[in-house]
Amino acid sequence: MTTTTTDERALADLQREHGPALFHFLLGLTFGDRQRAEDLLQETLVRAWQHPEAFDSPYESMRPWLFTVGRRLAIDARRSRLARPAEVGDAVLEGAPCEQDTAESAVAALDVREAVRTLSPEHRAVLVQIYFRGLSVGETAQVLGIPAGTVKSRSYYALRLLSRSLPGYSSRSSSLSSASSAAASATAT
Repeated sequence: MTTTTTDERALADLQREHGPALFHFLLGLTFGDRQRAEDLLQETLVRAWQHPEAFDSPYESMRPWLFTVGRRLAIDARRSRLARPAEVGDAVLEGAPCEQDTAESAVAALDVREAVRTLSPEHRAVLVQIYFRGLSVGETAQVLGIPAGTVKSRSYYALRLLSRSLPGYSSRSSSLSSASSAAASATAT
């Protein structure tokens, strides 16, 4: 079975004569999306190539036929996009909040609580003010009625003691403070 297609020369003439106007028309239908407009233009010209009978129409110009085919293709493409779920890019997924493992943070909170209980009352009081209540060194010094240097010293040694008594945690205070903040909500209750 042989299928008849439009002559390539006639198709090239059609594209040269009506292509720019059709592209601008499709650009309007795609709300300025050049890529979609180009795709629709190409698909419209493929339809013209597949239907040589359109060239034998009683009209003077092929433009009305091309614009009608292009408009229908744009409508079909839009309906197709709306019928399926919206595509999600990698940027959206990276920015999505990640569910944290509550069991892991609960275990960390229990470990930190137990380790803080082993500290002397003076060291514990400094850590509670700085890490659990979020006070600055100066504010902690005022609340506890001790010099700021003493607050810094007690904080340093308390964190050092905690890093030794917490198995599996980093000795850096940044890791410890994140574990401490996990326990902060637990000690506040």
